[in-house]
Amino acid sequence: MSFAEDPRLQDAKDKSVEEVLALLQIYGLRRSPNQREMCGACPSCGDAGHNPKKGPSDRFNINLTTGAHFCRRCDLRGGDVIALVQNVQGGSFVEALTFLCGEKLDAETPEQKAAREKRQSEARAKAEEKQKRQASYEAKRRQQAIKDGRAIWFRARKANHVATLRGYLTARGLGALYGKGFPPVVRYLPDHPYVKSIGGVLRTLHRGPCMIAGIHNADGVGTAVHQTWIDPTQPGKKARILHDCTAMPAKMVRGSKKGGAIRLVTPAGATTLVMGEGIETTLSAYCADAVPGAAYWAGVDLGNMAGKMARIEGKRWSGVPDIADIDAFVPPAWCRHLIYIMDGDSNPKATRAKLEAGLARAAALRPGLIGTIVPAGDGVDLNDVLMGAGGKAHG
Repeated sequence: MSFAEDPRLQDAKDKSVEEVLALLQIYGLRRSPNQREMCGACPSCGDAGHNPKKGPSDRFNINLTTGAHFCRRCDLRGGDVIALVQNVQGGSFVEALTFLCGEKLDAETPEQKAAREKRQSEARAKAEEKQKRQASYEAKRRQQAIKDGRAIWFRARKANHVATLRGYLTARGLGALYGKGFPPVVRYLPDHPYVKSIGGVLRTLHRGPCMIAGIHNADGVGTAVHQTWIDPTQPGKKARILHDCTAMPAKMVRGSKKGGAIRLVTPAGATTLVMGEGIETTLSAYCADAVPGAAYWAGVDLGNMAGKMARIEGKRWSGVPDIADIDAFVPPAWCRHLIYIMDGDSNPKATRAKLEAGLARAAALRPGLIGTIVPAGDGVDLNDVLMGAGGKAHG
C-alpha cells in the first residue's frame, strides 16, 4: 500500500494546526497581526543566538491554514502538519501518521532519544552560527554606510548663500530662514549622484543639485546624511528620478539614522523640542515661530521617532512603546516638553498611535517630560499648510 492509500492520511490532514502544536507540546507561539500565522521560538533550535533586547523571538513561523512552517535560523521547514511532526520528532512519514491518528507509539528508545537530542543540538549550533554571521555582516554594512554618509557630509559645502537651494527653500515658503539664521546642519552639493542598488548592482540613476542634512545620534556624533535632490529649473520642486518608467523617491538616507535626528535649530537654554518627520515640515514650524525659544529637529521618519510598538491582542496599533527597542529616538536630557508634529497625509490612526508610542517612550525614559501631538490637518503636512497661507504649494 502506498502512502497515498493509507487510510489515516486524511484523518491526519484534518487535524488543525493548533491541535497538532498542542499534541507536540509546542507552546508559547504568538499570533501574527494578520491572524493567519503563529510565530515564536523554533521547536528545533529554540531561540539560540536570539538577542532578548530585541523582544520575543519570531524566527519560526507556521501557517494556521496549511501547516507550512519555516525557521529562518536553522532552516527547519515543511509544507503541512505531517512534515511538522516528522521534523520535530525525527520519525518517518508512517510514524507521523501514527502519532497524529492517536495510535499508541512505542516508547522512545535510548538510541532514538540520542538521535533527537543530536538533531536539536546541531540545529541550535547552526542557528547560533548563522546569527553570528548575520550580525557580523550587518555590522560591516552599517559601518560602511556610516563611512559613506560622513564622506558625503564632508564633501558638501555650506549652503546659506547657494542660490539654487535658496530658490528651492523660498519657493517652499521657507524664505524666512535667511533672516532667522540658516541651519548649519544643512549643506549642499551641486552635482551629487543618486545611487541605488538594483538587483544587487549599484546604479547611478540621476545626478544633480542636492540638499544634504546631517543626522546626529544621541551623543551628537554624525552617523548619516539625509539627501534631497532638487530641480533647479523648477523652484520648489524636487528632482524627478525614474527607473524603468517608475518614479523613485527624491529623498534618501545614507548611514545609520537609528535614534538620530537632524538638529536644525537648538537655541541655548531650550527646554522644548519641536519635531516633525521631514526637514521642510520642521522648518515650517520654525519659520512660523510656533514655539519661541524652542529647538527644532527633524526626526527623519515616523518609525525613527516612534520606535517599535508593543503588540497588544485585539489592537492593530497599540500606541504603547516596546521599551526593549533601544534604537528608537529619545530626546536629550534638557528636553522637558516634546512636541510631535503629526502629518495628515498618511493613515491618521496609525500615525497617531506611533507618535503616542514615541511620546510614551520619551516620558518613561525622561521622567517629568510632557508630550504633545500637534496635527497639521487632514491630508496635508505642515509645509502644505504654510504654502497654502503663502502661495501656491509645490510638489
